[in-house]
Amino acid sequence: MIEISDAELSQAKQRWEMERAERPIPAFVRFDALSERVIVEFTNGAAFMFPARSLQGLEEATTEQLAEVELLGETGLHWESLDADYTVSGLMNGIFGTRAFMEAQRRGGQSRSPAKVAASRANGAKGGRPRKSVERS
Repeated sequence: MIEISDAELSQAKQRWEMERAERPIPAFVRFDALSERVIVEFTNGAAFMFPARSLQGLEEATTEQLAEVELLGETGLHWESLDADYTVSGLMNGIFGTRAFMEAQRRGGQSRSPAKVAASRANGAKGGRPRKSVERS
């Protein structure tokens, strides 16, 4: 067993407090109904916001359910009635759901509906998409 003196413990606590004071720590979270965004505010005055319905599990949530967002400790967000949890760091890194969900989100405009296929063929028969002209000075 390792023995730690009171002085060593006190020094370690001071180092931890100093390191913690330098990091942005989530202090408050709220849902802004007007913009439909979740806003996370940090102890250093910074804020991070994202569209609430872009998260897996929140796409069909009511405004009231989205407003139930809670801060879990210093690392997570929680919606009790939706049984949804996200880490703040994950959201800041753009992780809004599972890999499959994220891939489906990226393909949003790439659907191959019959109407899109027909429009693409008609456009191709006309020579394809017109090239953008670049003016040179």
